[in-house]
Amino acid sequence: MGIHVPSNVPMESTPFKRMEFEIDEIAYDFYIEYGRKVSFSIRKEYENKCKKTRVVTSTRFVCAKEGVRGKNKRDQNIKNPRAEIRCGCEACLVIVLNRDSKKYVVNEFIAEHNHYLHLPSIVHMMPSQRKVTATYAIEIDLAHESRLRLKQSYEFLSKQVGGYDNLGFTKQDHKNYLRTKRQRDMEYGEAASSGGYFSRQLKENPSYYFATQLHCEELITNIFWANAIMIIDYIHFGDVITFDTMYSTNRDVRPLGLFLDLNHHRETVVFGGALLYDETIEFFVWLFETFLEAMSEKKPILFS
Repeated sequence: MGIHVPSNVPMESTPFKRMEFEIDEIAYDFYIEYGRKVSFSIRKEYENKCKKTRVVTSTRFVCAKEGVRGKNKRDQNIKNPRAEIRCGCEACLVIVLNRDSKKYVVNEFIAEHNHYLHLPSIVHMMPSQRKVTATYAIEIDLAHESRLRLKQSYEFLSKQVGGYDNLGFTKQDHKNYLRTKRQRDMEYGEAASSGGYFSRQLKENPSYYFATQLHCEELITNIFWANAIMIIDYIHFGDVITFDTMYSTNRDVRPLGLFLDLNHHRETVVFGGALLYDETIEFFVWLFETFLEAMSEKKPILFS
């Protein structure tokens, strides 16, 4: 039997079937606010879009404890895996686009939960409630421009409000904000400059190779390049290569990765470079595949 939601939630804050929203984002914000008052965290389970117009046609918002993650999806190599938080909760809100009115209509709403809800004192730290507000964003930007490290900046902000629990966002949220900001800066500023530089190089030398990696919002995250000399050097001396990311001399301390080794005179030769904005496993897979493509799929005998 499910645990019913508190009865003290105002009617105007509670969803109901056939309820209408002008846009899907308003529905999402409404359900987040409802989750705050009821004390449960939400997430977006799926979103359908029209293939031609890319307009959202339906969305399902669920309790964060919806579903049960299968054992086959858990990494067996992790020594101390995080505790499973999902318990098959069916609480949800489903909205569907009415093609006549152009509004989003609540098609399904389940209020019951099969688990205990969060205490009101910790609601602000639930994943769906955590948010870097505009005020904090300004302070984070100022700290970043002042070259404060992320840990120092986060500690400074927490002391102003009497502790980490009063911030309303975690250190990871802080890091994610800076990462997203760097990516947007890259798209609107540095990307144009970098793109122009690489285009000129390619025009002057057709053998020049460069590639960029985009993330889900089509923002540039990483760049790889290799000129003709680098490619020729790799043909002759690329049996053993090293990938070094120890260089971080630019203003934003973004790692500069280099593929390099020694030539027959024991001089260092560079086979390619990469400017890192996203140091994830997916990035390194993309980088090494791109490197091999630039080098005509010639694989090194030894890589370090």
